[in-house]
Amino acid sequence: MAFNHKKSVTFRLSQASKAHRSRSGAHLARIGLHPGQEAVLKILSDEDGQTMSQLAARLGVQPPTVTKMIARLSAQGLLRRVASSSDGRLARVYLTNDGREKIASIDKAWKRLEREALAGLDDKDRKKLRKLLRHLEKNLSARTDLDPDIDHEPDDPEPASPEVLVAKSA
Repeated sequence: MAFNHKKSVTFRLSQASKAHRSRSGAHLARIGLHPGQEAVLKILSDEDGQTMSQLAARLGVQPPTVTKMIARLSAQGLLRRVASSSDGRLARVYLTNDGREKIASIDKAWKRLEREALAGLDDKDRKKLRKLLRHLEKNLSARTDLDPDIDHEPDDPEPASPEVLVAKSA
């Protein structure tokens, strides 16, 4: 029997993610930002003066992606790069006053998106959804150590541990 991907949790998650990014983009466009740029500003609002490498790690993206984002946000006057006086290869990124002022607009956009996304869910369901999404994130982040050549059945509730897989192949 063929796998019906449209009924899978991961397909639904992917579709929800696409819809979220689209709505997020609409809200952010109203305040002059593109998706992803708000995350840079929020990270710096929590801890200003981070290096490009630190930002890349916190965002989970490659350094060239951060370089482009910083260049665009700097051109908008929201950030400034400051070269290190002790190491010319190192630059720290800081919010400008305009960047700090943009944080309130970002928070409003995120709150609006949160209301839209969770409409019709009560507090208990919202809490359960947060917990389930954290669990999915943990599972997907932790699976990088599994052998990618091992084929797990998609309707298995959880892939077998590496020890079980070795025992089965012996």
